[in-house]
Amino acid sequence: MSNKLKIGVLLSGCGVYDGSEIHEAVLTLLAIEQQGAQAVCIALDVKQHHVVNHLNGKEMNEERNVLIESARIARGEIQSLDNFDSNSIDALAIPGGFGAAKNLSKWAFAGHKGEINPQVKDLIVKCFDAKKPIAAMCMGPTVVAKALAEKGASEKLTVGSVNSSSPYDISDISNGMNALGADAQMAEAYEAVVDTKNLIVSSPCYMMDATILMVNEGIQQAIKKLVGLVELAKTT
Repeated sequence: MSNKLKIGVLLSGCGVYDGSEIHEAVLTLLAIEQQGAQAVCIALDVKQHHVVNHLNGKEMNEERNVLIESARIARGEIQSLDNFDSNSIDALAIPGGFGAAKNLSKWAFAGHKGEINPQVKDLIVKCFDAKKPIAAMCMGPTVVAKALAEKGASEKLTVGSVNSSSPYDISDISNGMNALGADAQMAEAYEAVVDTKNLIVSSPCYMMDATILMVNEGIQQAIKKLVGLVELAKTT
């Protein structure tokens, strides 16, 4: 039996506009491997909110399944949340992309008042309660904030900084997380914010105007910190 740390990677489809941001997802898988840990890919077995043509940004008249689309990134090695045991992992990572705000939650349509998928909430809460560290990238922190809204944890999370260029309203999203009880932090694409009390790390990635090198730096930091939080959790 392998003694490697097992890190769950919660995917939300395949493609930035309707699923997982592919760069962030792949770089997360790479960083996990580079830290000597094992990635365990998981996804909801549900219909995507919609399908977007990534050439022109327009909605397409077709349906796709989140689990099947996520399997493209995972090379078929993926488990459904329907029968996933959170006890089988040591930590959880959530890459971003619009799928996090369309398929895992409905933040894209109703902000912080949007519903979160019950299975996703259950997974995050179980990891939090069991002191299994969580890393969230891009829009991933909004999913964490929504899941932990009733915990009163005041968890530190970041989706970016108002001090640099972003294609999104960082202030509005940060205020939404604060409304859920989180403590939104300002950070750049290549940085990671660590909450040692709540065992949570987050990085803005493509929430900011960023190059793939910047995004990689942020994810490398986040996953390295995540592994460190696993060790910290053992001593607390």
